[in-house]
Amino acid sequence: MAEPSTPATIEEVAAVAGVSRSTVSRVVNGSPSVSAAAEERVRAAIAQLRYVPNQLARSLASRQTKAIALVVPEDVSRFFGDPFIAAVVADVHRRLTESDYVLTMVLAGENTAERTIAYLRGGSVDGVIVVSHHSRDAFVDRIADVVPVVFGGRPTHKRADAADYYVDADNIEGGRLATAHLIERGRRRIATIAGPADMPAGIDRLSGYRQALTDAGLAEGTVAFGDFSELGGEAAMRKILAAGIPDAVFAASDLMAKGAVTVLREAGLRIPEDVAVIGFDDAPVATQMTPQLTTIRQPVFGELVAQRLIELLAGERPPRASFVELKLIVRDSV
Repeated sequence: MAEPSTPATIEEVAAVAGVSRSTVSRVVNGSPSVSAAAEERVRAAIAQLRYVPNQLARSLASRQTKAIALVVPEDVSRFFGDPFIAAVVADVHRRLTESDYVLTMVLAGENTAERTIAYLRGGSVDGVIVVSHHSRDAFVDRIADVVPVVFGGRPTHKRADAADYYVDADNIEGGRLATAHLIERGRRRIATIAGPADMPAGIDRLSGYRQALTDAGLAEGTVAFGDFSELGGEAAMRKILAAGIPDAVFAASDLMAKGAVTVLREAGLRIPEDVAVIGFDDAPVATQMTPQLTTIRQPVFGELVAQRLIELLAGERPPRASFVELKLIVRDSV
């Protein structure tokens, strides 16, 4: 313990509380992105050490810029090529135009992670929205240490001394609902084009697919992984056909479903007579295909993500996790 005549440091508080320095900083500055247990330990350590925060640092930390950054850890081709990402961006922008905040876009690839962190931690924005993140994108944890963050989609990492805010769909239920519909239509050899194995949406939709098959007493079909893109769907469908022709395919995104349909037709297979296809998202492409795509409608949740961040910045305590409702949309591909 520090001597009474020696001012305690933030590092000493962190050591006594058993948390990181950044967690102490978040508690001192009133950030809500700290678990109740960690906050209690920090406040106890502050009282024990008689720690007095640096008022100038607190003033700088609390200065508002009225800017919010939307961080998308994807390359340019994915950002501009994925209709769901584009819809989320438009949704976020729509909500922020009704507020006092302006929107800053940040494409954060692996090669720009350090620059992105330096920019966002440098006081340029009041808060951050992160969408389409992967398990490899650990750099977002370093952003969340000092700036309020709301995730579009379940976070890929669970930080030890913090509770993150996010908006998501029940992707396990969505995968189960899609696969169960194929089973109800009499399909038994059901393959799946899963999303990336390093993204919660990809992991959870695959889990839902497996759950539906287990519930129906059916064997798992061929599983091929894609990247939520049309080309990824084409490559995955070729792998599935190489293992045998299924009578149905659940694709974890509509773009991948479109790619699957292209390859199935190249192989001389009819949809849905030979192979039924169901997608996920209900993106515009679903009604532009022939036949039109049966899919799981996922409401675009950008406005809700933006709303949650605005509430955080206003000092409110919104729900840690918010979920949008999924719906099966039946068209002609099943």
